[in-house]
Amino acid sequence: MEAVGRAEVEAALLRADAAARTVADELLREAVDLLPREVADPADPVRTLCAAAAVSGTFRARLGQWAAATTADPHRAAVRTPGDGAGRGPARPVPHSNSISGGDYRAGVVQAHTVGDIHWHAAPAAASPQAPPVPRQLIPAPRRLAGRARELADLDAMLHSGPRAGPLVAVVNGPAGVGKTALVSYWLRGKADDFPDGQLYADLRGYAPEGPAEPSEVLGMFLRAFGVTAVPSGLAETAALWRSVTAGRRLILMLDNVVSAAQVRPLLPAAPDVVVAVTSRRRLTGLGLEGAAFRPLGFLDADASAEILRQRLGAGRVAAEPAAARRVIDRCGGLALAVCVAAARMAARPGQPLAVTAEALDRGAERLTVLRAGEGIAVQSALDASYRFLPEDAAALYRLLGVLPFADFPPELAAAACGPARDGVGRRIDALAEVSLLEQTDDGPEHYRFHDLVRLHARGLAETVDPLPVRRAAVRRALEWCLATATAAEALILPSHRTLDRDYEYPPVTPTGDAFAGDQDALGWLGREQSRLMIALRAAVDAGWDGLAWQLTDAMCPLFLRLRPYDAWVEAHRIGLDAARRAAHVEGEMRMLTSGGTGLRNAGRPEEAVGWFGQALGLARRHGNRRMEAQALHGLGQSHHLAGRPAEAVRRFTEALAIREEIGYARGAALSRLSLGDVALSAGRPGDAVRELSRARADLLAASDTYDAARAMALLGRAHGEEGRADLAGRCLRQAAEEFRAAGSVHWEARSHELLGLVHRRSDRPDDARLAFERSLRLYEGVGAPDVVRLERHLEAERHLEAEGHLEAEGHLEAEGHLAAGTAPMPDGPGGPDTPPPGPRAS
Repeated sequence: MEAVGRAEVEAALLRADAAARTVADELLREAVDLLPREVADPADPVRTLCAAAAVSGTFRARLGQWAAATTADPHRAAVRTPGDGAGRGPARPVPHSNSISGGDYRAGVVQAHTVGDIHWHAAPAAASPQAPPVPRQLIPAPRRLAGRARELADLDAMLHSGPRAGPLVAVVNGPAGVGKTALVSYWLRGKADDFPDGQLYADLRGYAPEGPAEPSEVLGMFLRAFGVTAVPSGLAETAALWRSVTAGRRLILMLDNVVSAAQVRPLLPAAPDVVVAVTSRRRLTGLGLEGAAFRPLGFLDADASAEILRQRLGAGRVAAEPAAARRVIDRCGGLALAVCVAAARMAARPGQPLAVTAEALDRGAERLTVLRAGEGIAVQSALDASYRFLPEDAAALYRLLGVLPFADFPPELAAAACGPARDGVGRRIDALAEVSLLEQTDDGPEHYRFHDLVRLHARGLAETVDPLPVRRAAVRRALEWCLATATAAEALILPSHRTLDRDYEYPPVTPTGDAFAGDQDALGWLGREQSRLMIALRAAVDAGWDGLAWQLTDAMCPLFLRLRPYDAWVEAHRIGLDAARRAAHVEGEMRMLTSGGTGLRNAGRPEEAVGWFGQALGLARRHGNRRMEAQALHGLGQSHHLAGRPAEAVRRFTEALAIREEIGYARGAALSRLSLGDVALSAGRPGDAVRELSRARADLLAASDTYDAARAMALLGRAHGEEGRADLAGRCLRQAAEEFRAAGSVHWEARSHELLGLVHRRSDRPDDARLAFERSLRLYEGVGAPDVVRLERHLEAERHLEAEGHLEAEGHLEAEGHLAAGTAPMPDGPGGPDTPPPGPRAS
């Protein structure tokens, strides 16, 4: 169906009777659920409805049907502007935006007036935020697919086999290089129009040297594609959120290079209008429990292989050397990858006889023999033939890239790995892509990846040709590029945290300080590169580079604090802690203990966090590090607070405050005062909390820590609400919400609106409370189940209030409101870790 325009939606709203407005209200609620918080705005229904229609084809169809039915009904009265008499001509369309059912309809009119229960007001034109793009992630497919008509028909039959309770899971399995990915991508691209809500792709790296992708990593990528800015801490919660996000959508998921059924299960939506296509070298029979259908894929026959050669080389050239063409086909053994690589090599040399390639394939070397007979020899021969005709510098780059721990990479990383030989890397990459040894990805016009078999081939050549020191140097340079770039991001986002030195064997050739346009650009890079950075961290440990490992963990701090990938946060710090200890780096060990303890606490594991902070405290005292001692005490206080031990929390915060004041660390002292104010609030002492929080905010602003100053403002709003000063509380919380929005902190922005809703509830303003809770819920939806459940309880309480009456529900609401106000500390923001101000340091 074509897109639904603003004019159609506005016209339908103007003509809607009570029944049609009821349907419109339901559509608006559904639109808010579909959209990310930056776009959904119930106060502007036309914009919100149209944005949801751009995201979901199913919703677009329903909205279009409603609009058409509403405007076509001749029995509905036309809405006229003031001054129009009955029977004086057609109703005038009114542009701009609206809200439904008792809300405000803000339109481009001069005079305010009322039609039914829709109120019109003059309003200036405002720019509408762009709806997030519908994911279109399928990888490129061949224009024509030779020899797979039967397989395509089988996949079509699976799709049209009848009603399903859940998604169609189609598993295509077969040998490496047989053409599974090409078949599935070709089939899915032909079905894309039938699944308008999105097409998603993930390479699960089933046979990559660094190990397969974790389901939580893939879920995070998928959720971000739909505008979810953060993910829950556990796999079960993340999978549940994924099922909620995909409910009611018509989607395609392509899961490539799967190694086990366990990788796939958490990724499965529950909706029946979803196709999940899986490729794997294994049978994955365990997916039969999920109702999967299986289609093994065999080798191409000789006719199909000949058709590929004719497509790539031209029918005339193949017909001119039929014997040589048959030899090429025979040596490729029906393996699609081998046929395509051989064809690419011959196409790149139009003046060379096909017999040259046939003879090269006849001399096939014995590499990749670990891949079973029938597939390894043909691929090895074809790849060797392509490699032998590469220019020397491109051949050297090919081998070097094969030893890196990454299957895909940007050209900057490839250039860094080359070291002094970095000139002309772009040209050499182009040479590799020309003969299908590298392929571009959808991550950017210059982002490349290896097929896993080609990568194995390149690595095998490197191990034969290049000495071990050369190979290790290439890997070290690539990992140090990751460290330097992450450190540049850290310096922009958390300058107070960027204090520990970096030890480079190969200092960055190009400056990294200008790598990002700003802190949001830097944070976006960290989010996109999370998987690669974790691979680099593990590779550093495997290579014995412990200093690089803990320093990379330290540089990833903004990623953990802002985006909150809890599993990666904890794993990285376990790795980093062990590495720092092996390196005997005391400052690094203390940093790993305190930052890792913060991760454990924020992941809801306070008892483990107490253990980590306790170790940091003992280490700091043994080495006389007063600043780190105070940080450990502060972390212990937060962990005890979360664990429900407020007296112990106060004792630890007070000790930390005394040390910080003694050593003149004003920002740290302010953070301790902020935490003491939080504990006072939980203990029902709002007056004490106001005193601590007011001073904390002033000191944090003086230290240019605007983020933690906003935290103090939010808690001040809550304290004033507990004192009964509702107007002052509301001003504080609205200001805090704006400051958190500017900082990109979804957690605390949502928290501020939640606290504002509680203030409105205490002030007997149920409509305002409900709106604040609804806004908070939308913000929390990308955070995880506990927050969402709490907000749903708030909204249920508001409905109870409306149904039972204010006096009857008052006691219940007050009790729940106080509990939900947060007796436990909120997760740290970027200013949470106690780190000294920035000073001289290595890049």
